[in-house]
Amino acid sequence: MLFKLSIKNMKKSIKDYAIYFLTLVLGVAIFYMFNSLDSQQAMLEVSQSTREIIQMMIELLGFVSVFVAVVLGLLIVYANNFLINRRKKEFGIYMTLGMGKRQISKIILLETIFVGVISLVVGLVVGIFASQFMSILVAKMFEADMSEFQFVFSQDACIKTCIYFAVMYIAVMLFNTFTVSRYKLINLLNASKKNEKVKIKNPIISIIVFIIACTILGYAYWRVTRDVNTLNSAEKWLEPILMGIIGTILIFWSLSGFILQAIKMMKNIYLKDTNMFVLRQINNKINTTVVSMSVICIMLFMTITILSSALALRNTMQKDLLEMTPVDINLYKTTNLPETYTNYYTGKEIAYTKEQIEDSRVTIQETLKNNGLDMNLLKDIAEIQIYVTDELSWRDFFKDNIEEVQTLFPYLAYGTLETIIKVSDYNKVAEVYGLEQYELQDNEYIVLCDFDSMKQIRDKALQNGNTLTIAGKQYMPKYKECKSGYVLMSTSHTNTGIILVPDNCPLTEDMKEQTLLVANYNAETEEEKQEIEEIFTNKDSILGQNLNKKEIELEGMTRMQIIESSVGIATIVTFIAIYLGIIFLIASAAILALKQLTESSDNKQRYTILRKIGCDEKMINKALFRQIGIFFGLPLILAIIHSVFGIKFAITLMSGMASSQDLLPSIIATVVIMGVIYGAYFMATYLGSKNIIKEEN
Repeated sequence: MLFKLSIKNMKKSIKDYAIYFLTLVLGVAIFYMFNSLDSQQAMLEVSQSTREIIQMMIELLGFVSVFVAVVLGLLIVYANNFLINRRKKEFGIYMTLGMGKRQISKIILLETIFVGVISLVVGLVVGIFASQFMSILVAKMFEADMSEFQFVFSQDACIKTCIYFAVMYIAVMLFNTFTVSRYKLINLLNASKKNEKVKIKNPIISIIVFIIACTILGYAYWRVTRDVNTLNSAEKWLEPILMGIIGTILIFWSLSGFILQAIKMMKNIYLKDTNMFVLRQINNKINTTVVSMSVICIMLFMTITILSSALALRNTMQKDLLEMTPVDINLYKTTNLPETYTNYYTGKEIAYTKEQIEDSRVTIQETLKNNGLDMNLLKDIAEIQIYVTDELSWRDFFKDNIEEVQTLFPYLAYGTLETIIKVSDYNKVAEVYGLEQYELQDNEYIVLCDFDSMKQIRDKALQNGNTLTIAGKQYMPKYKECKSGYVLMSTSHTNTGIILVPDNCPLTEDMKEQTLLVANYNAETEEEKQEIEEIFTNKDSILGQNLNKKEIELEGMTRMQIIESSVGIATIVTFIAIYLGIIFLIASAAILALKQLTESSDNKQRYTILRKIGCDEKMINKALFRQIGIFFGLPLILAIIHSVFGIKFAITLMSGMASSQDLLPSIIATVVIMGVIYGAYFMATYLGSKNIIKEEN
């Protein structure tokens, strides 16, 4: 009997279950998709290092999945609570007919199991097919070969999804049993007659609070944009974050106190169609949902900021990789090693070997030849010397500007010695890299810097015409700003400063710090390049064995290594951002939808009154659409305003890694994702609410 009753109840309440079902299906599908990457990576043709990066991403996603499961669990409990409240009167009738609370709990248990199993199956089916597109996305991000693409089913991801959601449903069942056990018959029968108590706020106080809230938010926006240099530690971020949260809560608290009064003054709007009814409904709703609206707004803000910033980071890093890896290999080593040195950490004196000292006095090309490398494997070779001197540190460079710079950037290591390169040496590298070459007079110097925040403070010193003393001779800046350039390949623009000096600058042997070699592989195909790459990166190659045997420290980086590591970092950040962003978006939209459906259920009688005073179905549906649109739109609008400044702050923090120029495609992608999910919940809410208000009382 209870089984049949549960089935009938499900069929009867299928409209009520729409949002609940949609949330469960999306949650299951997304959970499966992001946890099936371990199976998807098996078919990708990638290098070992890339496979290790993908494995690290999978492990991180596993930890993130625990947090996601908690969020989805709370969301399911919240959604289920809506369904229980919708059916209080029904449960009251059951109790009147003699059914006990235990039997009612069994009915709810069976219904929860049915809905859970159906949504789990549908969600897994959607997730399995959607994960195939995820495979293509992973392959594109890691630049993998998809020639062996085939349909993949992840048994581990399926089992993990079933276990996680089984735990969630058990929690829901326990919650339902506890909830039903507290019900009293009189409260169940009169549930539809109870409304939330609405306290009317003083409009003057509300306006004052609104102004205060705007002031708080304005100051927080200023701190994270114009005054961002003072936020030089994670602890100092707390102040604008708390101000943003407080300001958001105060905005929603104050809105219900004066927005209705303000629109009342505009008679042509207030008295038009059903605007009076819609505005009063919205006013009461905001009044009773201040905290939840604030939480939803903050979650939407996090979704927009996380998605846009992460996608912008990926776009910038992809673009920078093409620019910052112009050759196949960089090799560098320390020049003129002393016989002994003091270990920084232990304070012990350590001696270099005879072979290490001798090698530090020859070129890198000679080192390679002496250790078994066929130099015909390299082409476009340029080898230069890099100098440093105790006379020229960052502190010496900034001179009179040092106090101002230290105020803005107190944690910079101002004792760092400046990198000095002769202009002809730099031009050798620039020619191979395809960069601009420079000329200098005997008393001039140029600063090369492409790291944005460092460039800004160096430009201030150059505008003041700071002179530099190098090897007893003074030099004037040729330009009033830093010029673009670098000598070491990197994932992005990270050159904090190189001082170019004339060739006749009296730099001495003891000022030599490093020798740098840049070159391309003498190969035509990717397979041939990979073979040469192995010689330099594999410790078991002849070159690697000889260098290890002699303990010669020849450091380096290759284009392939940089691209693989950079693509890996960007992809990990992007995947986790998309995962969290979508979950926050689903949670926000689902909570809004359930609150609106609850309101529609509670206000059926008010819509009945509208019909009695002459409003047709078209007008009522239009009023409902406006009401839901405003309810969904208010937190979204404030979240978008927050995001304008939040994204700018995030881009500033990622200076050198992400560019504001790459924001547009990221924002478009974010808008599409939000439009699909948020829009789906909006339409489901509208259709569900329309069906509810049509029901007979």
